Amino acid sequence: MIRFVAFEDLGTWEAEIRAHRYDVRYLDVGVDDVREAGTADVVVVLGAPIDATDSDTYPVLDEVRALLDARRDRPTIGVCLGAQLMALVAGAVVAPGAREVGYGTVELTDAGRASSLQSLDCAPVLHWHADTFGLPEGAVLLAGNAANSHQAFALGPWLAVQFHPEADPEAIERWLIGHTGDIHRWGLSVAELRQAARDHGDAATMGGVQMIRDWLRAL
Repeated sequence: MIRFVAFEDLGTWEAEIRAHRYDVRYLDVGVDDVREAGTADVVVVLGAPIDATDSDTYPVLDEVRALLDARRDRPTIGVCLGAQLMALVAGAVVAPGAREVGYGTVELTDAGRASSLQSLDCAPVLHWHADTFGLPEGAVLLAGNAANSHQAFALGPWLAVQFHPEADPEAIERWLIGHTGDIHRWGLSVAELRQAARDHGDAATMGGVQMIRDWLRAL
């Protein structure tokens, strides 16, 4: 699993992935050689509070993009930043969108309702992003919402989701601490985000776990 920051890990997905008899190994971007994930059976590229297009500041982004390019025919999930990097590799544009932070819903397309995302229909998910991606050529749009029309797509064995179905609401304090810069810059309330995790966390967890379970079963 490709991890940029420690607090954005596999969350509630990790136990489910292990239950499907996969070994879980994290490769930390900028520390480990991410090329080692090139032939892994399954890879999840996780999120981080940096811009997918900012390779000038963070050249390690190019390493992750090279890894994704090498895995075009292998099962891979991109979450938030990971999804944006997938879109870039597939030739789409990543640019500022409508900022979404907190729990909300996504609207599934017909293809989305027939996919592993079906458990997220009308369920809350954690959003934490200010950018959005275009739909790559040949990709199938799975979800969108009123704020950003592209929230998830499938492209061959790839699944890209802009939101965070893996996020563990029991670990929300790590997110609130790790994202403190953005929270204060954007004028958000830590208390309100914490309360939202209490209010919506159980439903979000159930939907997210079912999603990864369905995706793994379909491999």
